[in-house]
Amino acid sequence: MIKTRFLYNDNAFCGFLLKGHADSGEYGYDIVCAAVSVLAINTVNSLEQLALVKPQVISDEKNGGFLKVNVNLDQANDSPVQLLLNSFELGMRSIADNYQDYITIEDE
Repeated sequence: MIKTRFLYNDNAFCGFLLKGHADSGEYGYDIVCAAVSVLAINTVNSLEQLALVKPQVISDEKNGGFLKVNVNLDQANDSPVQLLLNSFELGMRSIADNYQDYITIEDE
């Protein structure tokens, strides 16, 4: 199961944490994993190329199943950053609503 946590610092939405594997299908055919991966990678790319911020990205390249993305607090309140992070949250909540057996949202 993929566990998702949205990260806040001083009430500013500043990033997200993804842990685990969906295991909704065979390797290469796991649509939940693919959807989550596309949302996460697109959010990082959009933060860098559209919002012009460089988020801190930590991942487990060897085993997968772990991604932490964090934007510096001084940039987190920028409107483009908030728009992109909120778009990621909207997408993740939609996936979680449709695939409850494979993904959870851990609200703080």
